[in-house]
Amino acid sequence: MRKRDQWLAAPIGAGLTTALLALAGCGTDDSGAAGHGEPVVMGTTDGVKATDPAAGYDPGSWLLFNNVFQSLLSFPKGGTTPEPEAAKSCDFTDAGSKVYRCTLKDGLKFSNGDPLTSKDVKFSFDRTKRIKDKNGPAVMFSALDKVETPDAKTVVFRLKAADATFPMKIASGAGSIVDHTQYPADRLRTDGKAVGSGVYTLKDYSRDQAAFGVNGSYKGPAKVKNSGMTVKFFRSSDKLKKAVQGGDVDLAYRGLAMKDIAHLGNASLKQQHGTQVIEGGSAEVMHLVFNLKDPVAGKLGVRKAVAYLLDRSTLVRDVYQRTAEPLYSVVPAGITGHSTSFFNAYGDRPQPEKAKQALRAAGFDRKVPLTLWATPDRFGPGTVAAFEEIAQQLNASGLFDAKVRSVPTEDYDKGVSDGRFGVYVRGWVPDYPDPDNFTQPFFGKDSVLANHYSSPEISGRLLPKTADQQDRGATKTDFRALQDIVAKDVPVIPIWQGKQYAVARNGVSGLEWTLDASTVFRFWEISKAADA
Repeated sequence: MRKRDQWLAAPIGAGLTTALLALAGCGTDDSGAAGHGEPVVMGTTDGVKATDPAAGYDPGSWLLFNNVFQSLLSFPKGGTTPEPEAAKSCDFTDAGSKVYRCTLKDGLKFSNGDPLTSKDVKFSFDRTKRIKDKNGPAVMFSALDKVETPDAKTVVFRLKAADATFPMKIASGAGSIVDHTQYPADRLRTDGKAVGSGVYTLKDYSRDQAAFGVNGSYKGPAKVKNSGMTVKFFRSSDKLKKAVQGGDVDLAYRGLAMKDIAHLGNASLKQQHGTQVIEGGSAEVMHLVFNLKDPVAGKLGVRKAVAYLLDRSTLVRDVYQRTAEPLYSVVPAGITGHSTSFFNAYGDRPQPEKAKQALRAAGFDRKVPLTLWATPDRFGPGTVAAFEEIAQQLNASGLFDAKVRSVPTEDYDKGVSDGRFGVYVRGWVPDYPDPDNFTQPFFGKDSVLANHYSSPEISGRLLPKTADQQDRGATKTDFRALQDIVAKDVPVIPIWQGKQYAVARNGVSGLEWTLDASTVFRFWEISKAADA
């Protein structure tokens, strides 16, 4: 349930300016590490909220974790099924998906030379759960009961309840393994340093940039195609655009404005200023959320009327410049069990007559007043404009008097938690590419939506049934049934599914292997020609 408070309701290419921790420090010395190829400089507007895996639960921090730390498993490029990373093998040892056993590879070492053993794995998971940082990933391991280490190379995870997605969770940044001698067991490390066994080391980190060197001690499947990475942090999308066009950075990822990506993608070679636009798949989504205790939004007829009037195609064309795709269900395309439940129920073009019938059935015979709540700080520059477009679509029907209110993030969060908002925005960047991660957080116990929706069929039968199914392909029928229930009850309306973009200088290659549904940005796949 990635970023419980770090929702990103904007396409991957859209800018999200996040405050950086003013951390400074050097990583471990890897002066003997031998990388291949030229060093690469990357620009982004994403900040890094934490260098400690027990605290970070945002895209910037996970970018660091996925490259500096190892997990037992990892997602291969272009794949959504975890494969061994620090582990030699991992398997459920029971039919009920409650006991998961991993065997470590031989000769694993951290970048400082310390051996990596099962003790470090247990320490890492126990530590994350013990600290339980409010901005950390401990919530992902609520089903984890205890971790056992029969010997130095064996780790056994015992779960309180069936969780067939556990391998995906430990393959994410939340499964990062830290050196037990370098991290306190009951508190966060705050010196800005990082000691891992991943492909890279964190050599230096400041407010303006982070420098990564190739880890000569790394032992895993990754093949490094550069001799190091430097990530520069920009305060605005405009500055990032100028940096990549001017050659100050080799590539830009997460931070270019939608209009700039669209312009560069459609421009002539001369107008591109020596750049190329690389597009990849993404499972990032944005939803319209309804508070079911609200006197207006709580009426099913109102929610159905909005669903009948929403024109997603116009929205993604005019506001997002086609850097997103219309989404017609809560499980996005490319994820197991994806369906088009909202398309089937409400169509893809406004249907004012059906919307009018739904409102009349709910007792509304005049224009319905509706306020759509958004915040520009967290969800990217397109969010408020998107909500204004939705309000305009509702008002054009003559059935609504809709308006948009935009408030700072702190006020927005409080308004949602206090139940003061009837309709509001939520975005989601998945922790792992499985339908569970798009449904359990929203419709299971302790829903992150805070919208007072509950379906006994979903939470009491469908989600538990899919949780113990190790063959994830066998869950399609149940997840499609779940999506049909959501379309019928309309606690949320899915709006768009994002795309991932990177803009690179000519001569930079490999980015197509970093932009996929796993959300893992793989530094090691990127290379640069010597004359680039």
